[in-house]
Amino acid sequence: MKKFMALSMAAVMAFTVAGCGSKPAETTATGTTAAETAANADTTAAESATEEETSGAASGKKYIINTDTTFAPFEFENEKGEMVGIDLDILQAIAQDQGFEYEVVPVGFSAAVTALEAGECDGVIAGMSITDERVQKYDFSEPYYDSGVGMAVLSDSDITSYDQLKDQKVAAKIGTEGCTFAESIAEQYGFEVIQYESSSDMYQAVIAGEAVACFEDYPVIGYEISRGLGLTLPTPMEKGSSYGFATLKGANPELVEMFNKGLENIKASGRYDEILNTYIAK
Repeated sequence: MKKFMALSMAAVMAFTVAGCGSKPAETTATGTTAAETAANADTTAAESATEEETSGAASGKKYIINTDTTFAPFEFENEKGEMVGIDLDILQAIAQDQGFEYEVVPVGFSAAVTALEAGECDGVIAGMSITDERVQKYDFSEPYYDSGVGMAVLSDSDITSYDQLKDQKVAAKIGTEGCTFAESIAEQYGFEVIQYESSSDMYQAVIAGEAVACFEDYPVIGYEISRGLGLTLPTPMEKGSSYGFATLKGANPELVEMFNKGLENIKASGRYDEILNTYIAK
């Protein structure tokens, strides 16, 4: 009897010890433990949060975009005092397509570029030509417009070639492709380049006789002439560079990527052609 009782007590103690042990880990249908599943979920959430932080649209950032004050038909003030133009319409269409917010600040071309380099804005859209020199400092989007340079003179001027500019003063707008082209041929044809801050001041210089000609981006001067500006284009258009949206190098790669994707989409949808046709007659 004592032997039987001793065996029974031993069995009860063994059962009790087993019942006080740690509970086996629960597993999911995939074979991972609940703890592992929770850890994986946390990791996925963290990765997702990181991806959102790298996206301007996801983070809700509002981009500051600087532009020119007068560079019709790309940016200019209409009769209501509103800034309008090809650049601004393209930017708006792309922002709507890609879902990012922005604020346009018209400050003039040279001031816009200066602000970009100082980190005071996130991007510039201002009929900005993509050049070898500029790509060293800026990240450009894919080209959104192919331009060129034209020489404009008074409607009743007898100037029909660059040779007739010898010993004369020629107007150009600071920082533009027209200015770069004028300076590149100034020595060859013997004329002096006078730089102006705005296109309107440059045109007025020619009209007032302060300069015999001006060099300007072809679609810009063509638009102004079609609206009654008393100038004419006596020479064929010089092939120029393409316009691009610019950010400071390495500063906003996600913004350039969104611009490129949006540009592709609005071209495919026909919205891009609608914008051009609004400002430039075929």
